[in-house]
Order: sequence, then C-alpha cells, then structure tokens
Amino acid sequence: MKFSNGYWMAKEGYTVLNPVDVREVEQNGSSLTVYAAARRIQRKGDTLNGALLTCEISSPIADVIRVRWTHHAGKQTKGPAFELFENPLTPVTIDESGNQVTLKSGNLSVKINKQETWGTEFFYEEKRLTGSNSKGAGHITTDNKDVYFREQLDLGVGEHIYGLGERFTPFVKNGQAVDIWNEDGGTSSEQAYKNVPFYLSSKGYGVFVNHPEHVSFEVGSEVVSKVQFSVPGENMEYFIVGGQTLKDVLNNYTKLTGKPALPPAWSFGLWLTTSFTTNYDEATVNSFIDGMIERDLPLHVFHFDCFWMKEYQWTNFEWDADMFPDPVGMLKRLKDKGLKICVWINSYIGQKSPLFKEGMEQGYLVKTLEDDVWQWDLWQAGMGLVDFTNPAATEWYKGHLRRLIDMGVDCFKTDFGERIPTNVKYHDGSDPLKMHNYYTFLYNKAVFEVLEEKLGKNEAMLFARSATAGGQQFPVHWGGDCSANYDSMAESLRGGLSLGLSGFGFWSHDISGFEKTAPPDIYKRWVAFGLLSSHSRLHGNESYRVPWLFDEEAVDVLRHFTKLKSTLMPYLFESAIQSTEMGIPMMRAMVLDYAADPSTHHLDTQYMLGDNLLVAPIFNDRGQVMYYVPEGRWTDFFGGQIVEGGKWHEETHGYMTLPLLVKPNSLLAIGANDQKPDYDYADGVSLHLFELQDGASAAANLYSLQGELEMTVKAVRRDEEVSFFMQGAKKPYTIVLRGIHEVAGVDGAEWIDSANGIVLTPGTGKTHVVVKL
Repeated sequence: MKFSNGYWMAKEGYTVLNPVDVREVEQNGSSLTVYAAARRIQRKGDTLNGALLTCEISSPIADVIRVRWTHHAGKQTKGPAFELFENPLTPVTIDESGNQVTLKSGNLSVKINKQETWGTEFFYEEKRLTGSNSKGAGHITTDNKDVYFREQLDLGVGEHIYGLGERFTPFVKNGQAVDIWNEDGGTSSEQAYKNVPFYLSSKGYGVFVNHPEHVSFEVGSEVVSKVQFSVPGENMEYFIVGGQTLKDVLNNYTKLTGKPALPPAWSFGLWLTTSFTTNYDEATVNSFIDGMIERDLPLHVFHFDCFWMKEYQWTNFEWDADMFPDPVGMLKRLKDKGLKICVWINSYIGQKSPLFKEGMEQGYLVKTLEDDVWQWDLWQAGMGLVDFTNPAATEWYKGHLRRLIDMGVDCFKTDFGERIPTNVKYHDGSDPLKMHNYYTFLYNKAVFEVLEEKLGKNEAMLFARSATAGGQQFPVHWGGDCSANYDSMAESLRGGLSLGLSGFGFWSHDISGFEKTAPPDIYKRWVAFGLLSSHSRLHGNESYRVPWLFDEEAVDVLRHFTKLKSTLMPYLFESAIQSTEMGIPMMRAMVLDYAADPSTHHLDTQYMLGDNLLVAPIFNDRGQVMYYVPEGRWTDFFGGQIVEGGKWHEETHGYMTLPLLVKPNSLLAIGANDQKPDYDYADGVSLHLFELQDGASAAANLYSLQGELEMTVKAVRRDEEVSFFMQGAKKPYTIVLRGIHEVAGVDGAEWIDSANGIVLTPGTGKTHVVVKL
C-alpha cells in the first residue's frame, strides 16, 4: 500500500508519525526496548501532546533478530498467529558504546542509534545487510480513521528481492507492489494461491513479516531505494534472518517457521488423474491404467478428482454409487496393480451434502456475524466452510478422512482454501482478516496430521494448492490452474522457483497445462519439465492427459522421462532429505546456489534440481533453448559432452533431450530400477563421478526408503590420483569415471571400459579404492 506523494510528502488525508528522537533505551535481560518520540524534543514541554513509538528488539533463535513496533499497546490483539519455533535460551549479547547500542545473536547484529535521530543497521559478521532511518518506520492514520504501521528497509544498488510466496509475476520482485492475500486467480495473474510474507535478498538475508493478515509490500515501487511493508493496526513485527549463504538464510527461516516433512518415496513417481470435469467410472479408470501398462509406461499414483463424489455434494467423502458401486473392491484392485491412491477433497460442504445439516447443527461451520451459517453459491450450491478453529469440527473432518484411508486411500489433494470470507465469525473468536490467509494452514495441517497418524511418519503427503507461512511443513504443493501454452509453462516455473525461495521444499504443476488441451508439442516439452520436477502429475480440466490421446511419440517421451526419473531416485531422495533438513527447495533458482555470479540473479527459465543437476526446459515449438552455465566444466547428462561454464549456450533439441547438465565435482547416484521410484537405492547403484578437479572432493549418500542413511561414498583427487572411501557398502554397486577411458592402474576394484567411461567394481568389503589416472 502506498502512503506517499512523491519522496517528501504524505498522501492527502494521511498522517505519518515517524520515530524521530530516541528518548531512552532499556535493556531487559536479552532484549532491548527503545522509546522514540515522533518529533524532536528540545525541552520538557515538548513531551506533551505527542506520540511515543516503542521498538522492542530480541532474538527468537540464533542469527534471527525480531523487531516489534508499537504505537498504542492497549488494544486487544486477536489470533491467529503464525506458529514459531523459538528458543527462549538463545544466547544474545548487548553492547553499549558511545551513541550506539548493539544486540547480537549468532553472527547477526543490529546497531541502534541511542542518542540521536532514530536509525538501525543490520550486519552479518562485518557485512552490512540493510537498515532503516527516521523516515522508515511509521504509524499512519487516515482521515477515515484507518490505521496502519509500516517499515522501510534499505534496498541497495544491484540488490534483488525474491520470494513472497508462489508468484507468477516477474521472478525478481524489484519494482512490484505485492499484496499478501490468498486468491484463486490462476497462474496468469498477479494473484497467488500461496502468499508468504517473507522475502529473500541477493545480499544474503531474509525478512519475515510476522502477520497472517493482509501485508502489503512495495519493493522499490514507492521509495525506489527501499522495500516497504505495511499492515493494518497499531503494531508491526518482523524478523531479519541472517546466514552465511542464501541456503543458510532459508535454513534459519525454516528453523523459525517449520521444516518441510519428507514425502514418501513413492510420491516422486508419475501421477495420473481422471482430470477435473471429465466423466469417468471404474471402467474408464482401468482403461487409463491398463493402457499405461500395455505401453510400458510406469505409473505409480492414480488420483481421483472431484467427481469421485456425487455432484452438488462436495464435500461428503462418499463415493458416487452410480459410478463406483464397489469402492473398497475397486481400490484393492488398483492397489494390486502396484498403485497408490489419491482422492480430491476441499474444506467446503455443499448444502446438498448430508454433512451440511450435521455440520450446521453441531456448530462445525463458519458463521456469519448474525450467527447463521455462512453460505454462498460460488463453487458449490449453498456451500458452507468447515471451521478448523473448532477442535470438534476438526476431529469431525478428520474422522471422514480416517474412513477413506481405511478403504485404501493413501493421500489427499487438498484443493482450494483461498476464497475465505472476512465478514464471518470463528468458533475461537479469531480475527477473520487474519484467518483469510491462515485458514489454509489449519486446513492442510488437519489433513496432514491424519495421514501421519494413520500411515506413519514419512508416509504422509498432500497435494495442496493454497498455503501461507509455515505451510511448507505439509508438502507437497502444486502450482494451480495453468493454461496449455508455453507462456503458462514458463509462468508456472517462475511461481515454483519463487515458492522455493519462500521456504517450500517440494513443488509440482499440471503437466501440459490445466485449462484446455495442449497440442502434442507442448505436451511432450512439458513432460520433460514435469518429470524433472520434484513431483510429477498429469492433470487437466476438461480432457484426459494419457499420452496416446496426443500422439504415439508422446508415449515414447513419457516413457523415457518417467524411467529416467526412477533411475535418478537415489540422488533425488538424497536431495529431498536435504530439503527437509535445511529448508531449501529441491528445484532451486540458480541464484540460490550461485549468488556470487550476478548472471544468475535474474534467471527464471532454468533451475538446479538438487545440488548437482542443471535443468533448462524448452519453451517453444522449435526446440530452441538458451541457457546460462556457471563457471566450470559441466557434463551433458545425455550425450556426455563437456559444456564450458561462465557463458550462455544456445541449442536445439528433439523431444527426448533437453539441457540436463551435471555440475563438475559431482558424484551422482543412479539407481538400478527404472520402473518405480521406491526401491532399494543401494542395491546395484551406480555412482558416476563427473569432472573431479585436482584438490576437490565429491560425495553421495544413499538412504533407505525410511530416510535412514545406509551408505556413503566420497571421492577425493590429489594430482593424478582419485581415492574413493566407502562406508556402509553391503550390496553390489559400481563406480563410473564419466568421460575417462584410460587409467594407469586401479587398487581395490576390478575395472572395464564402457561407453560412459571406466566402470569400477570394488571388491567385497572394500572401503577404499584408488585410481591412478
């Protein structure tokens, strides 16, 4: 929201109070409280009839500093509030010297002017990150009695801002006005399903505005050298998040707001859905699945979208008996084919559903201000909204999910959760303005908890559309309603990269687009992108997405990339575990790994998949692609050619390839199974070593399906000798020296040459192999 008329003046009808004169700084244990007058105080009489703004500074965890501004503290504050994982014993040091007082947490510090005009500066070690001055923070009132609090933090020359949730607008947020307000707007608009009041700076810090309600950001779009954010009300709280690298910043942010859970290994396979408004019954479903089997197309999850339930009755959690007279038997028959099952749900109850009357009578539905059930006809006729602030309503909702899990359902697509009204009342008295964005957190948390309860830890996963801060704890999220064209394919990737820089580890999208039906060309290009994503789902609106409906080559392309992803699963599952431990995305914007290379700062049509793979999808019908490669000798995964980094490359590809490059100094674990994602990764694994430079090392970790470390291999090069160190190796495996076809000698392994390079087979029980080049 904008409050200024140019740089010097406020808008007409707006009054701004800034912290001008620091009057006192109090130390309260490990926190500071600063009192700043909203005008210059020259004598005692100046303290009368004026405002005093209070700033409290503390640290919830190491390397994170909280700033809380207050004007009038007496107003009652209603929930909800974001769940934060704070450590009250966080070590903090406070130092007063001259006109400054410094509070330090870990390597992050804030310096505050103590006896002069208000000003703060934030540092990580000795590096200045950002700061604010006496024109930054401000309490604002309007002639209409509206009240806001705002802050303005410095935006440096060449500094780029990312994140703020899954946003489909330009990837770099500089110059944009962003409203944190969940909406169902599709991928072609400035609205977003997943709004997160957190941004990441290329200078190496993050800012989290701790307000679930409407937060407005002006990223260099009001004062061009500032990031401004504002919220309604008498106070504002935000956190500065530091770290040695951008990955460390995300690690610290997700320590505060929650780490992503580990999705089950099976969820990384290929998903096929009934699509949205199509007609289908068990025979239709079987025609898809059997068609996949007949064409040697590995399929791992089948999803039933809306019409598994009877029309007008969403959500009633009951199979449409006309289409599915034997749901328990059907699910068993599908699971006997090796499939996992997902079904579509949402948190709305149509009036025709038998559950509507029950929910109304028991007080389980959100109410109007007059204590009636809130209803409208948008989406479902007369629908109500489950009130997840009511523990009994949440348990009621969970009970229906438990029944479905007992039938054989493995996961749920938690659709919607964005169109949440604000003129309503909640069971626990929550502020409806704050609940608008926060509702999705309670909704997805309830569903995730049931899955974890019934299926166990690391077996729970969702396919969720809406989210806010903290929602990363309940993966997976998908990009929402995209169109079947290249523009929408690109905007979907932008949104996913933006979400990844907002603390979300796992993300997917509707392969070939949701709206309309893609031509075969787009389907095949999107398949390559989709199978080189965290999660991979074929889904559409009014038409089916099985490949033979496009053309026969689409069948070949889907088979090729589905099998490729299965063989990459040892590497991908290691990357997934890293995401849960550090809060970093599997699909990463290039800037996250290469912030020191300014050429990566704007890149939004390519990404890193885990630490070691660079992917550049193709967004046109000519097969042409231009992409940037950071410094080093990278290797084309498909052809084995060396691709020199530090420059742009332009290529033309058929449908079976795209730029998929392996970073130098990589040890890439490639599995022995191309039929499914959940298998014994250590059994028969092939560890491919790429361009190990002198003095460098590379490592790979092999995990069980339960996320337990089973095997570690490390390669170290000294001059013309490469040493491999193995721990936990109990099953057959090989090591491939990619691109190397001659060696002077090998100690500890048998070896042969192959098309990819020398293949080493270590002896039984060997923990050390040496190769002389």
